[in-house]
Amino acid sequence: MNTWNYTRKPDFILMGLTDSKEIQLVISVIFLLIYLLTVLGNIGMILIIHLDVQLHTPMYFFLTHLSFLDLSYSTAITPKTLENLLTSSKNISYVGCFAQMYFFVLLAATECFLLSSMAYDRYVAICNPLHYSVVMSSRFCTTLLGGSYVLGALDATVNMLCMATLDFCNSNVIQDFFCDTSPLIALSCSNTDDIEFIIFIFAGSTLLMSLITISASYISILSTILKINSTLGKQKAFSTCASHILAVTIFYGTMIFTHLKSNKSFSLGKDQVASVFYTIVIPMLNPLIYSLRNKEVKCAVSRVMKKREKTLDT
Repeated sequence: MNTWNYTRKPDFILMGLTDSKEIQLVISVIFLLIYLLTVLGNIGMILIIHLDVQLHTPMYFFLTHLSFLDLSYSTAITPKTLENLLTSSKNISYVGCFAQMYFFVLLAATECFLLSSMAYDRYVAICNPLHYSVVMSSRFCTTLLGGSYVLGALDATVNMLCMATLDFCNSNVIQDFFCDTSPLIALSCSNTDDIEFIIFIFAGSTLLMSLITISASYISILSTILKINSTLGKQKAFSTCASHILAVTIFYGTMIFTHLKSNKSFSLGKDQVASVFYTIVIPMLNPLIYSLRNKEVKCAVSRVMKKREKTLDT
């Protein structure tokens, strides 16, 4: 175990996922392919929504920013992970480590609130369709989006202020592939009880508020759908929510498993698998979920491609 003088704030060492060079090479290839798909998928989703006028609705306004968040927090983690896998250097500076952690918490917390806003949008669309355009006005959607970013920034700032008080006087070796709160708290030689409690309260509040909003929205949606007499009507209503429900289930499942427990109980095995899933895999899955399961997006892609072909022909 490396010992160090915490007064000069030297580099941390990210141990990564494995010590085997062969496995590191395989993982790096997989992560690179996933990251390329993430970039292409999310940028593609943003461009399709921007180029197709029929997708200029509140639902796709939020989906644009979901793609931006997925792309951003994958970029905050994956490139540095690939560098560490492909080179002998596994160092990350003190400032770089805390910057990575700040932006990850900011973007992940913002995504929690954005998914809540998307659930409320589906609630209004299905339960109050006649007033949908009035309720989900451009100004209100912008307010929901701005509120998501503000609350995400608050969560990340509190997390950063708490973590900045920690001393790392015994070792600079982080038993993970990126700088997250759990492995850093497990590494610290400070008394972390109060800090763990504060972080737990803020992280728990973020998850609880967003889950309450999502649950309440879908309880009302389910109640409304069950009152629809037409089977086709029920199927159509369910289809508008299916992609969002799947994205919420995957995202919140891994987040709750990883963060709503004692940070001192950080486990190299299960926690790292969950971390890989929500930092690297989920940002790739969301554009696939929303494109493959959404007829409007498929039609929009077809319209944009036909418009592009006509432009080239002329």
